[in-house]
Amino acid sequence: MNTMTRKLAAEAVGTFLLVFLAVGAAVFGIAAKIGKDDGPLTTTNELAPASGTLGIALAFGVVLLGLAYAFGPVSGTHVNPAVTLAMLLGRKMPPKEAVGYWIAQFVGAILGGAVLKLFVTSFGATDYTGGLGTNSYDNGSINMAGAFVLEVLLTGAFILVILLVTERVAAPGFAGVAIGLTLAAVHLVGIPLDGTSVNPARSLGPALFAGGDALGQVWLFILAPLVGAVLAVGVWKLTRTDAPEEVELVAGSERE
Repeated sequence: MNTMTRKLAAEAVGTFLLVFLAVGAAVFGIAAKIGKDDGPLTTTNELAPASGTLGIALAFGVVLLGLAYAFGPVSGTHVNPAVTLAMLLGRKMPPKEAVGYWIAQFVGAILGGAVLKLFVTSFGATDYTGGLGTNSYDNGSINMAGAFVLEVLLTGAFILVILLVTERVAAPGFAGVAIGLTLAAVHLVGIPLDGTSVNPARSLGPALFAGGDALGQVWLFILAPLVGAVLAVGVWKLTRTDAPEEVELVAGSERE
């Protein structure tokens, strides 16, 4: 298996796991009560609380943290077309490779959405989000314009952190921690409003199987994160360090 094939496989599997595990945490647990419910509450039959917004935000952050360390050495763990766009615009990868990443990411997300759909239609699982974990606007919490601006800003903040912490002058061993925590933070903001996308593949995969309004509104959750990626690259170019070459020289002198 050549290097490019391994990279594409890592992106597809990583995006599948992000959708199945993180979006799945919302679908199966955001409002679920775990435990017995047969009579007066006691210490033995009291229901455990649902995951809620905090639990789902942590699920996204922890899953991405794990994927970063698992697949980072292989593909960089983009698992997000907006991240790949930022890497392309930042001249961190060639166009042909970026196209391959996009295809792999959408394939992985669609497979993740398909498995979630299978669980709620054939395996007796309950969809507690009511829409397979999809995103929405004009939902009583935010309108279309607000959702667009929200997704641009959340994605921009998330990708800006990625670009900065993956610089050679940063502490690379801790990059996954910073990225995972940032993803959790943006979900804490976005979940109550539009469900949080910041990832076109994560939005499209479940929407294809939810259909209805989710599929009709998914365009925003594809376009806005891409705009956010462009914004992040612009800010990164203004705020990034100007001394990567100096680090190389220091490292080189240490090796000598």
